[in-house]
Amino acid sequence: MAIKMMKVFCVMVVYMVVLSSYAEAGLTCSDVSNKISPCLSFLKQNGEVPPTCCTGVKGLNDAAKTTPDRQMTCNCLKTLFKTNKDIKSDNAVVLPSKCGV
Repeated sequence: MAIKMMKVFCVMVVYMVVLSSYAEAGLTCSDVSNKISPCLSFLKQNGEVPPTCCTGVKGLNDAAKTTPDRQMTCNCLKTLFKTNKDIKSDNAVVLPSKCGV
């Protein structure tokens, strides 16, 4: 189950950045965590996506332009997922589309 959810996060990240084409380096796991942390309430429960969550998702999409940045983002999300086992995979899958990414 945990592996499935990690894959969901990676798919979510790839989906978020698939149209990215210009490089902007320098992302860290701290950056990823800060951008995605407003989404944790939605990812753990059903309900509305907070506007601050979508701001973070869009910011992450804008920041993760290079392949190394996307890979690092995916790895950071995997780590975040491991520490938040109550995240609902269905919510993670729909998050990018709910934020218009």
